[in-house]
Amino acid sequence: MTDATLIYDDACGFCTWAAEFVAERSDVELIGFSDLDERTRERLPADYENCAHLIVGDAVYSCGAAMEQGFVRTDLGDDLAPLARFLDQFEDYTRVRERLYREVADRRDVLGSVVSREPPAQSED
Repeated sequence: MTDATLIYDDACGFCTWAAEFVAERSDVELIGFSDLDERTRERLPADYENCAHLIVGDAVYSCGAAMEQGFVRTDLGDDLAPLARFLDQFEDYTRVRERLYREVADRRDVLGSVVSREPPAQSED
């Protein structure tokens, strides 16, 4: 049983690829925006559809912090966790991490032409 849930844009192929990358290599549960229940939605920022979120216990990580924490929970975590802890010592790290997240998110349509998975919200049941 997982204690972490990654919430992502399940209408985006690139976002689906990134979320499934984390889920396939960890015990992180995935919930797409289209499947959010009211209780979970209330825990997220009002503009929650602007980026990914990771809920771990009482903590909610958003945007770059969410993906960083998600990747740290994967099988890559042994290498990534010390790096994330080291970088977190620097005042500018949060700003740079979030800027990098936004740069990638703003280009997800282009990146999705390189790496993508069928978005669950767009699949036919």
